[in-house]
Amino acid sequence: MKFLVDAQLPVRVAHLLRYRGLDCFHTDDLPHGDRTTDSKIRQLAAETGRIIITKDADFLHSYLTNRQPRQLLLITTGNISNAELLQLLADRLPIILTLFAEYSLIELNQNLLIPRE
Repeated sequence: MKFLVDAQLPVRVAHLLRYRGLDCFHTDDLPHGDRTTDSKIRQLAAETGRIIITKDADFLHSYLTNRQPRQLLLITTGNISNAELLQLLADRLPIILTLFAEYSLIELNQNLLIPRE
C-alpha cells in the first residue's frame, strides 16, 4: 500500500509509515510542499495509487461527491498532541491496512476505526 500524508498532519506520520515498511510521503516532499493544492494532491494520489491521509474535510467532500481520492484515511481525533496521534496510528496500523483491502474510506478517531463504503 502507498500513502500520501496531507500538510495538516505532521511529517512524522510519513516517517512512522516508512519505518513500518510502507511507501509513503508527505506533502512537504512535493515540489510545492505544503502549498500543494488539494486538487494536485488528489491527482497525484490517483496517478500513483496512493491513499490520502488527512484531517481536511475538503477531501471527504471530494470523496463523497466525485470519489476522488479513491481511498481516504480521515483523521477526526480533534486536538490531540502529535505524540498521541502517532501512537494512535501505530497501534491501529495493522487494522487500518487490513480494512483498506475491503473499504475505500476509513475514519480514525480517538476511540474507533470506522470503515465506510
